[in-house]
Order: sequence, then structure tokens, then C-alpha cells
Amino acid sequence: MSRTRAASLAAVVAAAALVLAACGGGGGGSEDASEGGVYADCATSPNTCNSAPADQLQQGGTVTVAAEKNIDNWNVISSEGNVDWTAMMTKPLLPYAFYTSPELKSTLNSDLLTSAEVTSDNPFTVTYKIKPEAVWNDGTPISADDFVMNWKWQNGRDCPDCETAGNGGYDLVTSVVGSDGGKTVTATFSKPYTDWQSLFGSSNPLYPAHIGAQQGDLNTPAGQAAAFTYFGSTTPNWTGGPFQVQSWENNVALTLVPNPKWYGATKPKLDQLIFRVITDATQEPIALQNNEVQVLFPQPQVDLVSQLQQIPNVSQFQNQGLTWEHYDFNLQNKFLADKALRQALFTAVNRQEIIDKTVGQFNKDIKPLNNHMFIPQQEGYQDNITATGQGSGDIEAAKKILTDAGYTGVGTALVAPDGQAVPALRMRYTTGNAVRQNECELFAGYAKQLGVNIEISTTDSLGDTTSSGDYDVIVFGWIQSPYAFGGAQQLWLSNSGSNYGKYQNPAMDQLINEAASSTDAADATAKLNQADEMLSADAYVLPLYQKPTLAAVQNNIGNVRNNSSLDGISYNTSEWGIKASS
Repeated sequence: MSRTRAASLAAVVAAAALVLAACGGGGGGSEDASEGGVYADCATSPNTCNSAPADQLQQGGTVTVAAEKNIDNWNVISSEGNVDWTAMMTKPLLPYAFYTSPELKSTLNSDLLTSAEVTSDNPFTVTYKIKPEAVWNDGTPISADDFVMNWKWQNGRDCPDCETAGNGGYDLVTSVVGSDGGKTVTATFSKPYTDWQSLFGSSNPLYPAHIGAQQGDLNTPAGQAAAFTYFGSTTPNWTGGPFQVQSWENNVALTLVPNPKWYGATKPKLDQLIFRVITDATQEPIALQNNEVQVLFPQPQVDLVSQLQQIPNVSQFQNQGLTWEHYDFNLQNKFLADKALRQALFTAVNRQEIIDKTVGQFNKDIKPLNNHMFIPQQEGYQDNITATGQGSGDIEAAKKILTDAGYTGVGTALVAPDGQAVPALRMRYTTGNAVRQNECELFAGYAKQLGVNIEISTTDSLGDTTSSGDYDVIVFGWIQSPYAFGGAQQLWLSNSGSNYGKYQNPAMDQLINEAASSTDAADATAKLNQADEMLSADAYVLPLYQKPTLAAVQNNIGNVRNNSSLDGISYNTSEWGIKASS
């Protein structure tokens, strides 16, 4: 494969057009949002929505963001720390090679790197050039050592005890070598990797190897595991980003202040950036109205959207991007290990009714999602769900699946073919999320018609609940990167830490891995859809819909934008500030 071909393939698989469904705020749709409403430039230019030049921002001040989850593990590379709000709250601290812009395109982090490119096709090689001035806040250069530790955590060989969220692509890297005093990093692969830009990116960022080395010998698996655990359990006193931690009060607030060693082009204007933990979404509009917070990035709900429309001098905007809602089964439950029961339950689910009774009440553009690998705005999206009957709400078809499989008591009290009564299934959702509460209640109603009882409970630690498998059924959302092939490896491979329900399918694993190393975009896309057809038929996860993301911002705050990707709202905090005219 030629270098030009590699670059063009990466561009094809990374591209995802953003469709904005703006929602009016508390001023009735003022175009300049001076009294609330919709920012007029958000639909056409999501990368510059709500822009304010640096010379129009005050020097100083505090901006507080409502964070919907506590931080239970500081290592976002870990399966437990792989939580949206942990990533957003630590993003101002962590350096990375690429991030996802609000246009949902892979973008070089030019604060850290001068370049990152494929420099050889045989063997497939990627070279990263780190800026000479890039340092951790103790003055230690950000270097190849940090890349090496990141790679060893995730390659599946050097740290078998590192429970990572996924290792897609890292397992193909045979070496990571530094030169030029550690400022040039050369990663060599055993085979081409389609989504190479996802490696060392914002979803699996760099941690300081020189601090990791203080926990143990990084040339040993035990030393790597000790560093991995340390970064998960320790509040950072280090940073390689524009801010550093001033204080952390568990379940209360993370307070950040500017990093005096920040090497990036844009120096923070704010004196403080605070993430205040508010796990009850119903309290977020109240906090915004009382000026306890100035920025919300909530999961949109009917009542919340309506409340925000009544708050003066606040604008809100919705996007449909890389986030999607889904029901998951835990296949470690011996009853759910039976495919027939899973297929029947998902066939009984009526996705359109779920949408109509939840998110469809404030966003009429939302439709059922019919693919696990691609969203509708990405090349490769095709409907692999409808033909299975899942999500159709066809109760009679669901009952027939059970009867044909040898179940009795269908529709009353379900009994498995071996004569055991199917027990009540434990279904969980995140605390304070009214949409997900409704989704659980609707699922319970569908299951009841098949003779299955559902016990619903909440969790205030999604990462702990999923990583420990403390559920039978769960509803939550995946926030994908634009890298469909690497993302599939993280979510669906049998050995991935993000495969929380322990689905095993070697044939699907092979297709996903072949797609990730294909040199042909059409072939890679076809293989990923074949894998999706297998996944769909096995009824492990049922996609519900592409989730809207919502940002609500006081009108005196500049450069805060809705980024419907893994990077979220905090992707550009060094640019945030209070408008000088305020």
C-alpha cells in the first residue's frame, strides 16, 4: 500500500458529517443569542459555534461546568475509568496525538505535535514529532517514554494485568522507539492499521512515564501494572495540558487552575475551571438558573429541555453525532446465555414507541438506529437490524421464538427448556436520568408480556457497574470516536475490556480484525458490516437511537461548543473565557 493510499483511506473512514438539530433557548430564538436562543453559526460551522476572539475575552474569572458523574478512576484507559465525564474532566490535563472536532473529524493536536504521519508502508510505520517545548508541569519533557508506557499498557503483552477499555491497534504495534532526544516517536506495525490516528488519541491519552516509573520498573509487567493502578487511584498532581488540579473533593467538585508550564498556542483566560458533580439531572437547570454553574452538557430530557427554554440569557443547542443509546445483556447470566431468550426479548422491544415516549418529544429527527458499527452520517452505514425483527415490538413473533425453542409458560411465567423458571432479571440505569428510567420501565413492560419479570435499580457509578458486570440488563450510551474500525475492536472483540457482557464470537473477531488492517476501504467496510450482521443476529446489544447531545451555556461565556464525540464539551477549554462586554 502506498503512503498516499493510507492517508486517503484514513480520511475516508474518519469522516463523519455532523447534522445539527438546534433547539431554541430562553429568549425565543434570537440569532445572536444575546438574550438566549440558538447560536446562528452552530448549524453551518460547528467548529466555530459561539466563537469569541481572545482579545474579546476577559483575563480571569471562573467558569463552572455541571458534571453528571463522579470520578471513580482517574485512568481513562482503564475499563473502569472509561467513562464520559471522567474523560471530559481530565481532558484539560492529558496530552494526546489526535482529537475529534465538533465536525466529527479526526484532528491533529497541534499543541503537542508538529506532525504525525505514515512514513513507511512496509513495514507499516507511523512517526510522531513532539514539539520541543512540550513538557509536563514539573518540567520533564513529554517524550517517547510516555508513548511507550501507553503502548505497553494496551498491547496485551507487556501488561496482562492492565484491565484496559480495549487494545485495538496497539496489539499490532511491534515497537515504539524514541529518537531526537525522545521528541521523535516511531511506531512500527506488524500489518497496516486502518485507524492508526486513534492510537495515542484523546480517548487513550498519554500519562507521565517518569511518574509511572516511580511506582515500579516499567520494563516489567509488574511495574507497568503498578503504574496503571497508580494513575487510576491517584488524584493527578501532574498535567500535560492547559490546566492543573488545584483541588478534588470526591463527589463534589474538581477545581482546575492554569498550568504555568503550558506550552500550547492558546493560554487559558480563566483563573479557575470547576467541574461540579451533579448526578441528579433534575438539579442541573436549577444550578444554572442560580448561577451555581454556567455550562451544562446534560443528557437531554423532556423536562430539562423545557426548563432550559425558560432561563434568560442562556442558549442551548443539540447535535446528533457519535453517541448512541442501547440495551445490553450480560451473558454471564446463564439464562441470558441462551440466544433464543435474548432474541425474543429484543423482538418484543418497540424502539419507535421508546423514541416517541422519550427523546422524540423534544427532537423529532430521531429514528431507530440499525447498525452497531456505523452511524447514519458515516459511509458504510446500512440497516442490519430490521431483518432480524428485533426492536419491532412484535410480541407474537417474540412468543413464537420462545415456544419454538422449547420454553413454556410463555406470556405468564416463563420456564426454560430445562424446566427451570426464568428468574427476574436485574435491569440498571444511571441515577437521575428520567429518559433511561422510562426506557427501563418500557423494557419491563415488553418483557412482562413474555412472562419475564424485570427488577429495575439505579447506579451512580456506571463504570464500576459495567466493568464488574453487576447487572443482567442495562441501558446506557456509547460515545464513539470517528474511527469505526478501531472502535469496533474496542467494543466487540471477545477479549476487550469494554465487552462488558462477555459476548464471544471468534468468527466476528476475525472479521473485525481483518477490517481494521485492510488496505481497501470498501473491503474493510464490507467486513465490518458482515461482523455487524453476526452481532445483530446474536441479540447481544440492541441499538435504540442516535442520542442527541445538548449544550446549555450562559451567553457571556465564549467558545464553549457542543462536541458530539468522545471529546465532549471540554475539548477546547484553553479557549474558554468570559466575554469582555459582560
